[in-house]
Amino acid sequence: MQAIALIIRLISRFNILLGQLFSWFSLGIVLVCFAVVVLRYAFSISEVWMQDLYVWLNAMMFMGLAGYALFNNSHVRVDIFYRPASLRHKAWVDMFGSLFFITPFVSILVYWSTPYVMRSWKWLEGSSNYGGMPGLYIIKSFILVFAFVVALQGLAMFLRGVLVLVNKQDLLPKEYRYRENH
Repeated sequence: MQAIALIIRLISRFNILLGQLFSWFSLGIVLVCFAVVVLRYAFSISEVWMQDLYVWLNAMMFMGLAGYALFNNSHVRVDIFYRPASLRHKAWVDMFGSLFFITPFVSILVYWSTPYVMRSWKWLEGSSNYGGMPGLYIIKSFILVFAFVVALQGLAMFLRGVLVLVNKQDLLPKEYRYRENH
């Protein structure tokens, strides 16, 4: 059980670090978007690559933060039944969701997007906009990053459920446990 708790901590810590890193992208998005607006309306200058940049930063931020959002329960959940549920019930729901929703979703996403991403790398694809940024293949690779971080956090959710069901949730730090009902 200690090994399971260690895996959960490592996965969750990894996604927390990614969350802290990619959350800074929001500042970059705001600054670049602000610069685009000022340049366009104050100086009549338009740079296509800058418009690509804030859209691409947005894409990388949201795909990179997906595992953190899942860890932090920031995703959409109809919690009218989940929030007041017992810890064991939450564990069963999360284990079921990890196996029957996250795993198939991530598997299908990886299966269908890998050729798409590989083709983009083969062509060293850039923006379709004239004057846009090169390196679109890097952004498309974030589809696989998204799948990876969500799959990892889904595994951590499943394993956390196992610890709850065997009454070993106390092996995890408080921030990695289910929240108690109040």
